[in-house]
Amino acid sequence: MKFSELNLDPRLQQSLEKIGFLETTPIQEACIPEILAKKDIAGLAQTGTGKTGAFLIPLIERIYSSLNTSSEKPAEKQALNFENWNAQSFILVLVPTRELADQIHENILSLTQFEPLRSVTVYGGTSYDKQTSMLRQGVHFVVATPGRLIDLYKEHIVDFKQVKALVIDEADRLFDMGFKDDMSFILSRIPRERQFLCFSATLNFDVLNMAYQFGAQPVEISLSRDQKKSDNVKDEIFHISQSEKYTYILSILKKYNPKQVIVFTNFKFQVERIVQFLNQNKVPAIGISSLLTQAQRNRVIDQFRSENESNLLVATDLAARGLDIVGVDLVINYDMPQDPANYIHRVGRTGRAGQSGLAFSLICDQDLESLKRVEDLTKTKIDAGWFEETELIQPVKQTFAPRSHSNSRNNQGHREQARENSRDRGRDNGPRDAGANRSSNRGPRNADRRPDLRERGPRATVQAGGVGSNPRPLNKNNSTHSAGATHAAVSGPRLSSAKPLEKRNMNPQNGGHPARKTSKRPEFKNVRRTEVRTGTRVPPTLMKKVKGFFKTLLKKNPAKKSI
Repeated sequence: MKFSELNLDPRLQQSLEKIGFLETTPIQEACIPEILAKKDIAGLAQTGTGKTGAFLIPLIERIYSSLNTSSEKPAEKQALNFENWNAQSFILVLVPTRELADQIHENILSLTQFEPLRSVTVYGGTSYDKQTSMLRQGVHFVVATPGRLIDLYKEHIVDFKQVKALVIDEADRLFDMGFKDDMSFILSRIPRERQFLCFSATLNFDVLNMAYQFGAQPVEISLSRDQKKSDNVKDEIFHISQSEKYTYILSILKKYNPKQVIVFTNFKFQVERIVQFLNQNKVPAIGISSLLTQAQRNRVIDQFRSENESNLLVATDLAARGLDIVGVDLVINYDMPQDPANYIHRVGRTGRAGQSGLAFSLICDQDLESLKRVEDLTKTKIDAGWFEETELIQPVKQTFAPRSHSNSRNNQGHREQARENSRDRGRDNGPRDAGANRSSNRGPRNADRRPDLRERGPRATVQAGGVGSNPRPLNKNNSTHSAGATHAAVSGPRLSSAKPLEKRNMNPQNGGHPARKTSKRPEFKNVRRTEVRTGTRVPPTLMKKVKGFFKTLLKKNPAKKSI
């Protein structure tokens, strides 16, 4: 179907023609008429099939119709209006990542070139000021991640009662990332008469259950439910060891010579290791993970999208969903994803918009369980590839030794591997010899680690005057120990040439140190015995006043004195 057959607003039709959208994709052909009919939708389709346009195009059409208050408007256009649309009304689009929010925001601006609609992105890591300013001025679209959106709601900057339609993009990912409670918080405060639209490449039971719980009655539109992966992507696996993965990355790049590549890994600390390895082997690469700030992540995405020598991106699953980067012709899975649905999203970064793409996965022993889950989900067995010995490219430099990831497939195993990678980041700069002692570079733990101990002389002792007094030698001639003294002699007084402890007023139970004589300290004169033990003192002037009071009292009452 062509977009011209949908009888869209001329301004929207002109924008579609300018960006080259002439014919609808299958998901767009199925969803656009249903959304224009004000129905709730739960759309399920492969990545790269135009799901973003499937909900943006009909929603923009409905907004244009609601803003047109002309009495001459045809009845069929009048039926598209949002009820009670006003200056504060808006469409809310919830997404799991900041990068996806920016991408949808750019699509809105592109589809409304000839009659701009105001759109704002709301996510953390950026200043509140710009977001707050635009929200108070009024917008048509709010594209947000749940966390920052709830913060703005609690500050009374966002009014959920003004939401006329709710779109949840990559819905299953929002639940996987732990936003289930946040989603419930938002949905419970949005009017139930709003339009509900939910889209994803994979749709689980929790998403639909929440939709029904909050009053939605979505029409399920599923295209190629049994076909999880696009036909435009050819994927293969290489059964290798963990230590060979770096070699195979270089060999794949050399053999296929791709223009744009994404290398996926499960762990954010592994991103830096792979990027540094590739750069040192003369393969320009950049990395993106949650360790970067939002400004850094934006720069990395812009740099990767532009035409330059940095055409290889190393990423976690942060970049696996929703990002529409035209021109990616190769995807490499350094690790197989623990969630099989993420495999579909990863390989979906290539082969988009009808183009062909390649996807290779490097499988070691720890990846076999994940591979089985992926094949069970896709219901297909992935073909195995191989390289001849002459095709393998040996690394010139290998800064970090490849390390096997955790064999556990739960969240605890993921956190343990992250901690392990964090500890390993600065420990060594090359492969460790299998027979080497791990503690050889750190030095022994005994006295040989500090050879200067033998030349330090005797330890100082504290005299009866208290802390801070000058130390005195322990031997008779007031001389220090010789350089040849043993460590045992340094640790205590030399008793062989000294007087007995009793005659030197030394306390044997106190390790040979001088006994304290607290009863004769001058600063505690005229102080009661109990006050000496507690450490408190009574001012002398107060004592004189008390004594003078009793003397006066006894003089006036001689009878009491006899008592």
